[in-house]
Amino acid sequence: MLEFKRGLRLRIALTFAIFSILVVGTLGISLYVASGDIEEAHIDQVIEMEMEHLIERYRQQPNFVPQAGSNLEEYILPERSDELRLPPYLQGLNQRRHVVFRGPQEVRAAVRHVEGVKFLVAYEIGLHEQRKRDFGLLIGLSLISLIVVALVVGYLLAGLLVREVADLAGQVRKLAPGNVQGVPLTQPGMDVEVAQLANALDDYQKRIRRMLQREQEFTANVSHEMRTPITTILTSCELLAAESNMSEKVRNRIGMIESAATRMGEQLQALLFLAREQALGVMELVSIAECVYDAAEHLRPEITLKQLDFEVDVELNAVLTLNRQALQTALVNLLRNAVQYTSQGSVKVKFKGRKLTISDSGIGIEPSYLPFLFERFFRGSTQGEGLGIGLAIVQRICDHYGWLIEVDSTPGYGATFHITFP
Repeated sequence: MLEFKRGLRLRIALTFAIFSILVVGTLGISLYVASGDIEEAHIDQVIEMEMEHLIERYRQQPNFVPQAGSNLEEYILPERSDELRLPPYLQGLNQRRHVVFRGPQEVRAAVRHVEGVKFLVAYEIGLHEQRKRDFGLLIGLSLISLIVVALVVGYLLAGLLVREVADLAGQVRKLAPGNVQGVPLTQPGMDVEVAQLANALDDYQKRIRRMLQREQEFTANVSHEMRTPITTILTSCELLAAESNMSEKVRNRIGMIESAATRMGEQLQALLFLAREQALGVMELVSIAECVYDAAEHLRPEITLKQLDFEVDVELNAVLTLNRQALQTALVNLLRNAVQYTSQGSVKVKFKGRKLTISDSGIGIEPSYLPFLFERFFRGSTQGEGLGIGLAIVQRICDHYGWLIEVDSTPGYGATFHITFP
């Protein structure tokens, strides 16, 4: 469903409504102005016809006395003294058209002198003004109704116009970049503009698939080439460890080589996961305590050298169904950072309520570094070694499996990482 705010559908509806309002509004204003002119012409015509009728009746019947109506008054004044018979608002008017007021009512008056006789016609235009106001109100209500109708109709019509775009967006959202076959977005019967967009997206999808295919081939080749020497080293270590005539010192060194080669293989797998987002293994029932001890095994020499307290508060029967290698890879990186940036004090691991906590008493993390902590190649300190990809790997693993990772830190007082499992 398209977003209503700032959506294409809303913009089309607003454009349609504004265009309709401008057109109909201009027409309404024109009609209102024209109706005013028509009313003025009608008033002039009424006054002129009544004046001609009054003069003609007088000529036919000099003693004719006109009768005053509710909105039309006619007067014949043969003598100057007859002016005093007029209402005050009509006295003293000369020969031309006049606008006078009888209280709040506007009155149009016309005066004409014919053969020494003064003729006066007064016409109250209240009905015309009322009709003009009613017409203006009708136009205003029509514009308000038009706004509502134009928005509703425009929104419905816009829905028809953008339906194919919305459908296309839904298809794009379902695309799987790793799918080599791909699903063409261009479908028969599409509008020309939407078909052009679909063709462009199809072309882009093809380029993405080719790029991913090349990347997968490259990483597969690199993985194979690197796994071969690592496997050779591990096999050689196993064969050498089977010899019985070696000294304990040599046997320890072989063990160190085997441990380093194992870590190298794990890091290679993690790097491939970071590049390709492929699963690190199968889902299984995993002992949390066992996984923690395995991850910390290769850090034992450094922990001993720094005389750190390594505390594990995890019940032996605590188990979760998850990817063991993924959890161990995350633990290896978090524990390595904890030991690397702690010169004295302790490193603690705690598991409670599906939350795994790794805390240390090291140098901590600056608050300004926290937003960038999980970015690739970002290092918040020059202390220690590494390329700055450990936490990026942890973040990618957590995102992949739906784990929530959080960090709390106070500079100078250590850092605490929390992983909450769903």
